[in-house]
This record gives sequence, structure tokens and C-alpha cells, in this order.
Amino acid sequence: MSLVHSLLTKLGLVNVKADRHPIRVFLLDDDVRRHKWFKARFAGDSVDIAETVPAAQEMLSNGSYDAIFLDHDLFPEHYHAESTDDQNTGYAIAVWLSSNPECQRASTIMVHTRNADGAMRMVELLRKSGRAADYVPFPLLAERIKRYWQR
Repeated sequence: MSLVHSLLTKLGLVNVKADRHPIRVFLLDDDVRRHKWFKARFAGDSVDIAETVPAAQEMLSNGSYDAIFLDHDLFPEHYHAESTDDQNTGYAIAVWLSSNPECQRASTIMVHTRNADGAMRMVELLRKSGRAADYVPFPLLAERIKRYWQR
């Protein structure tokens, strides 16, 4: 790189853009509209989708992912429920990942549910087990994805 090009880059006068390699994305969500939304955001990447806890465990056991997106409420009856049904929600996957430290160790985990209470329980558990996990409410997720995995 020439001295002039280097100087122009530092001044922000030259657009420096590097294409990133495709990544592998895992999504746990029961909403088909969100499936399409994630596929559009990660066009050119590999996106694997599970709608249930057993399917998620199977895919996470056998695949390798750069990014893991977890929803908490997986069935309509979970939305705004007064009690928890942890074995059939994204919380079960947070427990499972915490109990299996060798599985998906390098993955970035984002909990994207609208259920803030459920999300915070998941993130707390994942962080206690040494995982890199964040809660990003779904309406803010597009911006976070753009910052993390810009194309």
C-alpha cells in the first residue's frame, strides 16, 4: 500500500471494504417469518434452523457454528405464560450448552427473544458457564448483525 493510499485511508477518504468468508449460523426459533428474516440477513452464509429443543440438541451436537441465535418462547402457549416450561424453551438449550462445555465453545451466542425475563435467565446461565452470550431484543437484532457480520 502506498503512503498516499495509507494516508487517505486513515483520513477516511478511501473506502476499505474486505469481503468476509461465509459463516455457519444456527437458529432456534419456531416462527417461520423469522426463519425467512434470518436467511435474508445471512444470505450467502449457511443457516441451519431448529424449531424444537430435541432438534436443536441434535444439530448443535453434530454441526459447528460461528453464530448461535436462540429464542426463548418456542410455542404460542409460552407467549406471556405465567409459569415457566423450561424443558421446551430456549432455556433448555442454554442449560444443555452450559452442561456440554466442549460443544460449540467458540460460537457467539445471541438470545433474540421478546421475552426479556427468559432471555436474561438464559444469558446469565450461559455466561456463568464461560460462554460469550448476549441478549439482543429482536427489534434491535438487525443492527447488531450488521455490526458483527457485515457483508
